[in-house]
Amino acid sequence: MVSPRTIEIVKATVPVLQEHGLTLTKHFYQRMFNDVPELKNIFNMGNQAGGKQQMALAQAVLAYAENIDNLAALGPVASRIAHKHASIGIRADQYPIVGRNLLASIREVLGEAATDDIINAWAEAYQALADVLIAAEAELYRAAQAAPGGWNGWREFIVDRKEPESELITSFYLRPADGGKLPPFVPGQFVSVVVHVPQLGLEQIRQYSLSEAPNDSYFRISVKREANDPAGMVSNLLHDTVNVGDRLRLAPPFGDFYLHEDRETPVVLISGGVGLTPMVSMLNALAGTNRRAVFVHGARNGRVHALKGHVEQIAGEQAHVEHVVFYDEPTEDDVLGRDYHIQGVVDLEPVRARVELPDADYYLCGPQPFMMKQRNTLLGWGVPSDRIHYEVFGPDQQIAA
Repeated sequence: MVSPRTIEIVKATVPVLQEHGLTLTKHFYQRMFNDVPELKNIFNMGNQAGGKQQMALAQAVLAYAENIDNLAALGPVASRIAHKHASIGIRADQYPIVGRNLLASIREVLGEAATDDIINAWAEAYQALADVLIAAEAELYRAAQAAPGGWNGWREFIVDRKEPESELITSFYLRPADGGKLPPFVPGQFVSVVVHVPQLGLEQIRQYSLSEAPNDSYFRISVKREANDPAGMVSNLLHDTVNVGDRLRLAPPFGDFYLHEDRETPVVLISGGVGLTPMVSMLNALAGTNRRAVFVHGARNGRVHALKGHVEQIAGEQAHVEHVVFYDEPTEDDVLGRDYHIQGVVDLEPVRARVELPDADYYLCGPQPFMMKQRNTLLGWGVPSDRIHYEVFGPDQQIAA
């Protein structure tokens, strides 16, 4: 808990954060990496180069200041941050490093406007948030270690199979190098992978959704090649340099975007591009139940539509599963083969009769504008917001309008 005086002072800094927040976070990251260069191995330097991480942190700091008197509103974001931190191995002793550099950055960016009262208030506010995250992450580490087949930290895996799924997406089947079992996970969760990036001279950690239903033998990740995007350097290295027999280090599964398996109500899975990866894991799990499921997916065309045949097979064999495919740039072969249902980007209105189901849960994954569009459509239909679940790739950002 933070004191009433701290709440008052922190909320008073909101206009300053609105104006200078991005400058502050840019300064903060530069300062912290100069202070502790080894942290570059933990942070996504592709997102740093593109400015995504700085923007996401600026938004998070602003949201914290705006809601410091109602922290329950930040619960979903805090949960996602804790899962992300656990997936990259953030330790409790690293929080003081962040706090020290954040407070110093406030002084250095704001100058005389950063009074002692402001610094002391933000020190208290930061520590309160750090305590919440440290406790949440400690519980995630404990649960990961205690699970059957579970572990804490990094575990070595062998690439057992490498299979192209489309022109852009390739699946990697990963088995534990120690021959042991794997822990259970909930469909929709992800694993972190460590890859050495020669051009940076650093190790980099990336999260990839598990694209297969839980089993105790292997994990599958389905990775998209990214052209001319600094954030995609690890994915491209996996495509170009990692082959069958190679070894990778993985963290245990984490993530709070997952299929609610305790319910019997319908499920609607809505994805765009590589956003289908957690949805296929969910679909594979649902195929073994009687829950009604609708899989809605959008791709540019059949050349880049991954796992298409697999989804079609499940929908053809399971009476309780159906799928809808949107192509916004179908090829001539797509047209001749009738490989899609609707031309254009994913729009739920034309298929409302198929996807507006009583008490359904809706799962969204894809680019942020894509998810905002689908969420707004569902809210417009009267779907309760707590029945709409989404996954963000990259730095955490809210999709709520």
